[in-house]
Amino acid sequence: MRLVWNLGLVATGLATPMAIAIAAFMPGNALNPTASRVPVPDLVELRPGSFPYRARGEFTRDGKPARAPVWNVTFTRTLAVMRHQVTEAEYWRCAKAEACPMIDRQAAADDRPMVNVNWHDAQAYAAWLSRETGARFRLPTDVEWAYAAGGRFVDDALPEAAYGDDPGRRALAIYDGPSRNRGIDKVSQPVGTFGANERGLVDLAGNVWEWTDSCFVRAEIEASGNVRATLVNCGVRVVEGAHRAYVTDFIRDALKGGCAVGTPPSNLGLRLVRDDR
Repeated sequence: MRLVWNLGLVATGLATPMAIAIAAFMPGNALNPTASRVPVPDLVELRPGSFPYRARGEFTRDGKPARAPVWNVTFTRTLAVMRHQVTEAEYWRCAKAEACPMIDRQAAADDRPMVNVNWHDAQAYAAWLSRETGARFRLPTDVEWAYAAGGRFVDDALPEAAYGDDPGRRALAIYDGPSRNRGIDKVSQPVGTFGANERGLVDLAGNVWEWTDSCFVRAEIEASGNVRATLVNCGVRVVEGAHRAYVTDFIRDALKGGCAVGTPPSNLGLRLVRDDR
């Protein structure tokens, strides 16, 4: 199966509800030429191209867990991505302007990524940066993040044997997954600590995960091979790093109760893309 992305939008291909589930959120604002009031982030422009992408979410076939399908995704336009994650100092400017929530651990360091942000904090920062620079910034979709990560995108699908009738075998395979047991230090490190990938983006798949704008999806792989979404939960977002994970978007708001109490993981930050539409 082949999907064509127009800067993240499905242009052709999967004509099922799953197309809606995996399509990128692409606001329609073009670049605004007004003068910047804050520095425009250092961006890397990725050329159009194709790559194999393993779909996000949980999949079943005949009512049993199944490996997520792999699609060939094509980007037809340039994708501009921040070279490094948003730093504490960069986020601090937004908080100081009262446009972003103040985070307790904020140290305003210009060489360390901002962490402890929930999805709504990341959205607030993207909106503020867009207003201040005159360009449109947003969180990447999971597909865009994977494309930008290149060789650092981890396909951590379980072995086929883990998708049988034995849930214990699957649990053991998840536990033994190499991308989940690397003993990574959870303390954020200076920008560049984990080096650059082949596209020139630094610290991808390091020890700070990154929010994406993609929702959690549960889907059924039908006998025909078509994929049918059975659940799209946008209260849970995909985060990417040393492996793919799913995190509640509002975590930190005690008024929500349950898993929202407390703070977001200390290894969760953000990196934005520029929306050139």
